[in-house]
Amino acid sequence: MLLKNWRIKILVFFLLTVCYSMQGGGFVYAQTATELKAEIERYEQEITRLKKEQEELGQNISSTQSKAKTLQNQINNLNGKVKYLENQIYLTSVNINKTGTEIESLEGNIFDIQKKVNYSRDAIGRLMLSLYKQDKENLLTILLKNANISDFFIKAQAATSINLAIFSEIEKLRDNQESLEGQKHELENKKASLENLKKQQGSEKVALSQTKAETSNLLKATKGKEVEYQKLLTKAEELEREANLEVFRLEEKLRQAIDPNSLPLARPGILNWPVTGRISQAYGCIISAFARRYYPDCNNAKGGFHNGLDVAASHGTPVAAADDGTVIAMGSAPSAYGVWLAVEHTNGLVTAYTHLSVRNVSMGQKVKRGDTVGKMGSTGLSTGSHIHFMVYAPKTFTVKESKISGTLPIGATLNPSDYLD
Repeated sequence: MLLKNWRIKILVFFLLTVCYSMQGGGFVYAQTATELKAEIERYEQEITRLKKEQEELGQNISSTQSKAKTLQNQINNLNGKVKYLENQIYLTSVNINKTGTEIESLEGNIFDIQKKVNYSRDAIGRLMLSLYKQDKENLLTILLKNANISDFFIKAQAATSINLAIFSEIEKLRDNQESLEGQKHELENKKASLENLKKQQGSEKVALSQTKAETSNLLKATKGKEVEYQKLLTKAEELEREANLEVFRLEEKLRQAIDPNSLPLARPGILNWPVTGRISQAYGCIISAFARRYYPDCNNAKGGFHNGLDVAASHGTPVAAADDGTVIAMGSAPSAYGVWLAVEHTNGLVTAYTHLSVRNVSMGQKVKRGDTVGKMGSTGLSTGSHIHFMVYAPKTFTVKESKISGTLPIGATLNPSDYLD
């Protein structure tokens, strides 16, 4: 009977300890967790809807840009870009709210786990104290305190049970501690993601302001008249050719001075494709009427020299870093590359990404191969949504302020196809 009572007492003690540690005021949190989960699901549904809308808006932009160059089509195209960016800003806001809710949920989990850790430590402390008290008593004292020898052995057995329970509690403590560390690491990643989203939204708001200003400036310059727009278009094309000639002259000297030994071995896979799409123009001397019209002469004026690789895709397509590196330059060239940025890689090569609608990185930022650095667009002088991707030889890259076309990336260009997968 006494043995049974001791076992019941021990069992009750541990059941109370474990149950209390498992609950730990967690009933209230369980309700909150359900609400947070439902809120996250609502955000996910809204994100899915907005992404679908984004895709449709991007296709509309590509459609209006491919039409004849008229003032009305250009205004329609710019209005489409404004709607796209407004949608993107709202999409980013929803992602920010979703991430914030996920952080709140994780913080609740961490709080719950921390309480379990504290309760486990407390339980171990009680058990250790119980064993300590028993160890302090000598055999004569124990025998005198017990009515008979059987009582002593019953309590000794109980002490063994307590000893085993300590090891069990320690294992629980370790498990809870590991879970807590994992949750904290996840929380840190979520918070970093939230900060990146907030930076991204800042870039999107800047892009929206620029597009609205572009629309306003176009209407002021043309006064809403088609004839004035066509004059403006002709002037812009002349500026583009002048800018291309300026770039070509500067880069041709650098290309001729390249030390072949300074170049990384040209082989597929050195760089990753910045985007998946259709190659609309290759690198080098292109024999076509378009190339002869827009690019510097090559091959005895039979073609025009193109210093990058053009890849076309829908407006807003993510543009990825071709390899690990550091963002070393960014700028805007309205009569040439539009919004652009450059990344220097560990092998010395520098890659440039142009005609972007939005930049997602800042100066000096470290990037990994495949990280999104911006979104595809058609800023600057561009015939459609695409990226003009350039690769520069090591130690040749620089930035030049141009009276014709804003801030230009300049360097000894190489054929990107020699390094891509």
